[in-house]
Amino acid sequence: MIKPDGVARGLVGEIIQRLENRGLMPVAMKMMRIPPDLARNHYAVHADKPFFSSLIEYITSGPVVAMVWEGKNAIEASRATMGSTDSLEAVPGSIRGDFGLDVEQNLIHGSDGPETAAHEIELFFGEIGPTSSLE
Repeated sequence: MIKPDGVARGLVGEIIQRLENRGLMPVAMKMMRIPPDLARNHYAVHADKPFFSSLIEYITSGPVVAMVWEGKNAIEASRATMGSTDSLEAVPGSIRGDFGLDVEQNLIHGSDGPETAAHEIELFFGEIGPTSSLE
């Protein structure tokens, strides 16, 4: 998902291009505003953390681009392309390393494993069928 700061900064095309250049293929994509209930469900794993409220406020503050990508080792490849969650620690050449400004507003979200990906795809797209990135 390209987060509100990535959309607001006009980085949607650059981020998509980097993922495509990595050899991944988009199979679903939509621009949307995330309602608070969906945001709380999406970030439920962080509900007990002190930054939860600001995370929900941020992710609902503007449009996002929700996406599903597939390809060989799609989760690992996309996460490497995104870079470390903390933009200051992300390597140059990664999306966050080149464009990130902050640990919370860090441009992009990516699933950390097949189960998380399946849950997030269901949340944002319903059932779209199995993709190679989940197999």
